Amino acid sequence: AMKEFVHLHVHSHYSLLDALPKVDELVETAKKRGFSALALTDHGNMYGAIEFYQECEKNGIKPIIGVEAYVVTGSRLEKNEDQKPHHLVLLALNMTGYKNLIKLVSISQTEGFFVRPRMDKEILRQYHEGIVALSGCFSSELARAIRKDNNWEKAKEIALEYENIFGKENYYLEMLDLPTLDGQAEYNANLIKLSKETGVPLVVTRDSHYLETDDAEAQDILTCIRDGKTLEDGNRMSYASIDSSFCGADDVWERFSHIPEALENTVKIAARVDLKLELNKWFFPHIDLPPNKNADEFLSDLVYERLAKLMEITNVVKERVEYELGIIKTKGYSPYFIVVADYVNFAHDNGIVETTRGSGAGSIVAYAMGITTVNPLYFKLPFERFLNPFRPSAPDFDADFADDRRDEMIAYVTKKYGADKVAQIITFGTMAARGALRDVGRALGYPYSFCDQISKMIPMGAQGFQMTLAKAMDLEKDLAELYKKNPQVQRLIDLAQKVEGCARHTSIHAAGVVIAQSPLTDFTPIQYETGGTRITTQYEMHAVEAAGLLKMDFLGIRNLSILGRAVEIIEKTTGQKIDIFKIPWDDKKTYDMLARGETNSVFQLSGSGMTRYLRELKPSTIFDINAMVALFRPGPMEQIPEYIRRKQNSQLIEYLDPRMEAYLDQSLGLIVYQDDVLLTSIHLAGYNWEEADKFRKAMGKKIPEEMAKQKEKFVKGCKSFGKLPDDKIKKLWEMIEPFAAYGFNKAHA
Repeated sequence: AMKEFVHLHVHSHYSLLDALPKVDELVETAKKRGFSALALTDHGNMYGAIEFYQECEKNGIKPIIGVEAYVVTGSRLEKNEDQKPHHLVLLALNMTGYKNLIKLVSISQTEGFFVRPRMDKEILRQYHEGIVALSGCFSSELARAIRKDNNWEKAKEIALEYENIFGKENYYLEMLDLPTLDGQAEYNANLIKLSKETGVPLVVTRDSHYLETDDAEAQDILTCIRDGKTLEDGNRMSYASIDSSFCGADDVWERFSHIPEALENTVKIAARVDLKLELNKWFFPHIDLPPNKNADEFLSDLVYERLAKLMEITNVVKERVEYELGIIKTKGYSPYFIVVADYVNFAHDNGIVETTRGSGAGSIVAYAMGITTVNPLYFKLPFERFLNPFRPSAPDFDADFADDRRDEMIAYVTKKYGADKVAQIITFGTMAARGALRDVGRALGYPYSFCDQISKMIPMGAQGFQMTLAKAMDLEKDLAELYKKNPQVQRLIDLAQKVEGCARHTSIHAAGVVIAQSPLTDFTPIQYETGGTRITTQYEMHAVEAAGLLKMDFLGIRNLSILGRAVEIIEKTTGQKIDIFKIPWDDKKTYDMLARGETNSVFQLSGSGMTRYLRELKPSTIFDINAMVALFRPGPMEQIPEYIRRKQNSQLIEYLDPRMEAYLDQSLGLIVYQDDVLLTSIHLAGYNWEEADKFRKAMGKKIPEEMAKQKEKFVKGCKSFGKLPDDKIKKLWEMIEPFAAYGFNKAHA
């Protein structure tokens, strides 16, 4: 027979500071080593489950979602030191098992948490269906009975009790493949004997914590960082001598050929796994609808009723509303608009200063519903930048609230939808380049000043650009020199590179909140924030969206609190009640003030460079302010003097092509926004919104060969569709190029 084997006990970096592999590396390595299935069993959590599932699917490997649980023999509700939790490996066989695993892990993190997330046998009995359990490592209840207490009868009793909880063929005695671990051979021999006497089947696991044998030291360093110790520390558990790498099947067969059924059982368990997750399908929060109305009809009614109070509903307006509602309906997003409008309006009704950022400002439906406060027709904002028939990702309204009242907002949705349906989203603090050097240096026992000096040689990453040790060595010749010359520096950087990017701790996402339509644990495991009482998801924002919960953004912004306080102070001192949503846009005094350069503390206009430009420009309309905000960034900045020239002398305003006037008139004929690039590709090169979106994403990546491909397509389009002469196409491309990478979304401006 083929020497097949499946790893059923595997840790990723989500076993915080206990294992090295990132999920994608783990799965790629499994594929390289010829495995057809693979399990992920992190300590007490399911952080990596969705990412793992997706990576496995991508690589043609069968994913087995599991967890290495902590189980107490008494009650999970008793919080005392004497209850030592034991390890137990749980694997989901199917959807029932996956849902049960989520329930078990969530209960262990909320009800059972004491030092660690703990389960007990009561909940294992309640949620055992669809789960296979392996008896666990040396820290298991079974291993302790055999090794510590030397109590054979007790060991038999434990094995049969677990078999009774999970059912026959769903509990296995776990033989360890850690050849250098003291007492392993003896323990494994005992398990073979126990299996003969009880009939409970055997299985072999590796309990792997890293991919290659020579990663042992780096993993040992991780545990030092976790425990605040150094390698030299005498009284710590050192793992460096135990090889728990992710080895190939032949290796394991070589060591266990005397007991082939224990290896074959790994393949049998994997064959029984049948888990198909339906990802990327959103389940919106439950909304109360009026009788005989569906969400689409309800939204349509609300929009027309509210819009009538904001503007005259002309044919142009009606056409835009119907167009938007049509796309929203097709996409199934009506409930989303209703939910967001509800909490945004709660803020407005309760004097909580709120504003909605992002491309959603291009929606007249959002404007009518009170989600946004600008009329997209007035500012010529395209709806399609927010939502178009081709856009696969969900729409996203980023709601910003006065930061001193954000808690009230979360309390509102929690009360409205139910405490079991609302949570904040988890994020993982990872070891970035500088931090990794400092952490590793501390664990190696190197002097602080030495590590500090090296880490200061790492350049800071630019906006949206992750600095890595590899990039730093490329950029900083001095660092590369030191690495070559100084063995201590070399050791520090080599080890830091192995831990770089590993998850270090969990925290709460600054904005992300999810609202589920049924209990959260139907979608994601949950836990409390570290040392706190707020509930968070265990899936980070991408995973939680894949799992079916749409991320809502509730960001606390200090500037909004300042505005809110200002309104209160003005009312107290002058008796005047100012509605900041009705401030006129043509107030001459305000523009005069900006033209004089009195910009201190004016949001986005207060920097010295911006102030200098404003004094030259002498802005007189809101469109001038929008343009300055958008242009004031690398690349587009070169256009500012030209904008100022055209502002001072309207004779200079010209359009490369008359068709551009329709969308460039507010920016004096210049390309200023990302939207201008998109609209140009549509009106002059004949793109549809799908192509325009692809164009935007490709240009943003700044990959030379990709840019060349885009340019070729664009030029073709301008010729055949736009009927433009070559010299104009060349000029047009030169206008567009600087905006492709840095272009600012008009709605943001």
